Amino acid sequence: MAELATTPLTGKALLQKVKELPNVPRRETAKACGYYSKIKNNQVRVNLAEFYDALLAAKGVALESTKDGRGREASYRVSVHQNGQIVIGANYTQQLGLKPGDEFEIKLGYKHIRLVKIGDSQDGSETDTNEA
Repeated sequence: MAELATTPLTGKALLQKVKELPNVPRRETAKACGYYSKIKNNQVRVNLAEFYDALLAAKGVALESTKDGRGREASYRVSVHQNGQIVIGANYTQQLGLKPGDEFEIKLGYKHIRLVKIGDSQDGSETDTNEA
C-alpha cells in the first residue's frame, strides 16, 4: 500500500504521484494523494470527488460553474405558475443591472414578450430590451 499524504497534493505534485501509482486502485491512489478524511472509529473516508476535481485542475481543465453559491443555476427559461404569473428571478435582474423600482412596458409579440424599460427610447432601437 502507498504511503498516505497528510495534506492533499495539487498541481504537478499530484500528477507525479498519480503517475507513480499506475496499477493502484483509484481509491487507494486518492488516499495516497491526501484526499481522505478520518471519520468515526478512526475509519478512513476517501474523497473521490475532490480528488477528481484536483486532478482535472492539475491537467488544466477548468470546471467553474455559473452558480451563485446559493443553489440554482440560471436556466434562461421561465414557466407560468398555477396562478397565471410569470416570475423572473434575481439572477436575471442582477445580470441586467436592474434596480428595485425600475418600470417596464410589456409588449406582446406573436411568440414573445418584450419588456421595454420606461424612459428608454421607444423607436425600436433600444438596447435594454429583453425577451422572455
